[in-house]
Amino acid sequence: MSYSIPPGTRIGHVHLKVADLDRAAAFYCGVLGFEVQARYGDQALFISAGGYHHHIGLNTWESRGGTPPPPGHTGLYHTAILYPTRRDLAQALHRVQAAGIALTGAADHGVSEALYLDDPDGNGVELYRDRPPEEWPRDAQGRIAMVTRRLDLAGLLAEA
Repeated sequence: MSYSIPPGTRIGHVHLKVADLDRAAAFYCGVLGFEVQARYGDQALFISAGGYHHHIGLNTWESRGGTPPPPGHTGLYHTAILYPTRRDLAQALHRVQAAGIALTGAADHGVSEALYLDDPDGNGVELYRDRPPEEWPRDAQGRIAMVTRRLDLAGLLAEA
């Protein structure tokens, strides 16, 4: 029997193991602008956009002082953070660059524009914005035809 998850289902939050809670907070709150909703000493931090209980949990329960997994191992590829507008994504890019954080990639996927970077613990982070569905590229059968093209970073920054 085939089962399809309900269309209204959403991913509610991601919880990341980090080596240093203050360093992670400096990145996620200081650079990206998430707001602290709850903090449990130097062990856990729950952050969000817009006052939600938490979009991201950060903890040191099993990882204080730890190191990222080496390349070639399983684990989180990236956490994707969806911005509501192109201008918001441009402002995020400006903040990332002002903080001296290098991008690991940037792409125009046709359906979205995406920036890729790593957090201080080596966790991949995608910052992106979706284009309106009526602008998504489609094949002859009407299926989404995503692409990977160079993202015009200068053009994006002009929106900030």
